[in-house]
Amino acid sequence: MDSVNIARRPTLQARVGHVIVGSDAPVVVQSMTNTDTADAAATVRQVLELAEAGSELVRITVNSPEAAAKVAEIRQRLDDAGCVVPLVGDFHFNGDRLLREYPDCAQALAKYRINPGNVGKGAKGDDKFAFMIRTAIEYGKPVRIGVNWGSLDQALLARMMDANNRVAQPLLLEQLMREALIVSALESADKAMELGLPAEQILLSCKVSNVQDLITVYRDLGSRCNFPLHLGLTEAGMGSKGIVASSAALAILLQQGIGDTIRISLTPQPGEARTKEVVVAQELLQTMGLRSFTPLVTACPGCGRTTSTFFQELADQIQNYLRTQMPVWRLQYPGVEDMKVAVMGCVVNGPGESKLADIGISLPGTGEVPVAPVYVDGQKDVTLKGDNIAAEFTALVDRYVQSRYGEGGAKRREGGGRTIPIRPVGV
Repeated sequence: MDSVNIARRPTLQARVGHVIVGSDAPVVVQSMTNTDTADAAATVRQVLELAEAGSELVRITVNSPEAAAKVAEIRQRLDDAGCVVPLVGDFHFNGDRLLREYPDCAQALAKYRINPGNVGKGAKGDDKFAFMIRTAIEYGKPVRIGVNWGSLDQALLARMMDANNRVAQPLLLEQLMREALIVSALESADKAMELGLPAEQILLSCKVSNVQDLITVYRDLGSRCNFPLHLGLTEAGMGSKGIVASSAALAILLQQGIGDTIRISLTPQPGEARTKEVVVAQELLQTMGLRSFTPLVTACPGCGRTTSTFFQELADQIQNYLRTQMPVWRLQYPGVEDMKVAVMGCVVNGPGESKLADIGISLPGTGEVPVAPVYVDGQKDVTLKGDNIAAEFTALVDRYVQSRYGEGGAKRREGGGRTIPIRPVGV
């Protein structure tokens, strides 16, 4: 991965299970299950899928006695499966009662998410909030105070609107709403610290569904505190709309060093895997040069010179193969996540892009000689032809990984040595 020089916003650091969040720690990828937590088996399956896809924190809904009663079992079943991903409990209206009645749930979770807008109202609400914070203190758990545009504390908003009406130059309603989000988060953090929760155990979020509002809110919030911030465009939407909106907002903030955990809140298409939000979050961080998760494939968009779909099919096949192999490769081949692969479709940019990649193939375009030169570490290595190009190139990629990232590969990489030839049998 090319190095980037983005100064991260200095923050306190929180520990969520074994994951460090904040300041110069890597930006953490988070996701959330959409199973009924009371269905322990289904929830365990989805957490395992999310964790295997690369989610480093997984949030689960804790909204009922039946759900709270299953949290400890879910944690145990994950441990038995060798999955150590920390679980975050998402609490809203009845969180205080669930934490009181199910201490095993309180202990099993690695972090509590509390929404101050719906914990309760007045003194009773303050008591509920205080109980949840004291529970976090008792069990040594960090807390994310998560304010949402759609569930903003109405008493706080009314108080701020009254004060705003009395000033000479009142804020516009949109400005006042953004300020109320920030004030809710900061005042709640102050209350938590007054109750004894260490500042190092507090994370904040102020989620909205509009890109420009999110950028404005987080810039302001980040300048007014040193707590780690969780980024996410709430209710981003489904498909390309959700991906584009989330990426547009989060990329700007991340480029400015703002954000310590991220979630891409996609509405799944019918039948779509929940893991897509993890893949998008990883690819966002990786394409920005902030982290590396899996080798990514460079491929041309296609034009009139590439009327065949072969290069598209091969690019998709190779990218899926790389992602499928990563759970094993990550353990066996340190550094493989930085590998660059190119699958190009014609002679215009094909050889150049392939040379720039660690390993790349330049497939023939329309009317070109039906051969496919393969470049390894910038040098032409072999030329593939015939009906078995896809399988042969996949084998070359596999052998390249073993050669460069296996035993002895690290020393050769540090010395800048030329990769040994990896010609397939019969070529």
